[in-house]
This record gives sequence, C-alpha cells and structure tokens, in this order.
Amino acid sequence: MSVAIHIVDGPLQDATNCGAQNSLAQTATNIGATLVFEGVVRALEGARHIRALEYEAYEPMASRTLAGLAQDILATHGLISITVEHSRGQVSVGERSFRLSVQSAHRKEALAATDEFINRMKCDVPIWKSPVYS
Repeated sequence: MSVAIHIVDGPLQDATNCGAQNSLAQTATNIGATLVFEGVVRALEGARHIRALEYEAYEPMASRTLAGLAQDILATHGLISITVEHSRGQVSVGERSFRLSVQSAHRKEALAATDEFINRMKCDVPIWKSPVYS
C-alpha cells in the first residue's frame, strides 16, 4: 500500500506523477481498478465569469493533512495505492488544479474512496481558492 502527495506551483501537467502507480500496476497482480479524477477550472464561479482561480496552501500542514486523509482513505476502503496532486498559485480556466489517482482490487472501492476523499479534502485541508474575475 502506498501514498504519494504532491503540491505543485501552477496548473498540473500530464499525469507524470502517476508513474509509480503505472509501474505498480505492472507488478501487482491484485490491482483490478485504477481510477483517476481530475479537477479542471471552469469559466463560471457562481454566475460570474472568471479567468483563473488562485490557490493558497498553508504548508506544511496541507501536505500533512492530505497525507493523513490519504492514509485513512487507503485503510478504510482497502486501496492498494493513492496519489494526490494539488495546485498552488494561479490556474487558468481549462487547466487542471487537482488530480486523485487510486488503485484497488475492485472498482466499487475505488469509486467510493474517490468520492469520500474529495468531500473530506474540501472540508479539512487548508487549501483555499479565490476567483480571478475576467
């Protein structure tokens, strides 16, 4: 079972940090599901047009809280691995600001873990966003 946490400056790029999970998938014969969720900045915040979101993170507490949450979700749902990537700084409309990748034996656990992780992260992790209006 493995956990990886990455807080990066600016928008997320292609899923390169999921490489450890890809190599794990090639060697672990018990992986039956890999689920990747990506959060993308949309053009409307409420009813107002924006050009970006500005993310602030209280470090190292954000990394520590993300890691604790990931460990809890990993154990609760019996996951094999979980990788979390979150942006800090400005992320423009259409760019990715969040990625969660989970691997488990079955899809049901991966889907439930993804939903629970995102809901708890929004409440518990000290990362805040503010809109940059057009």
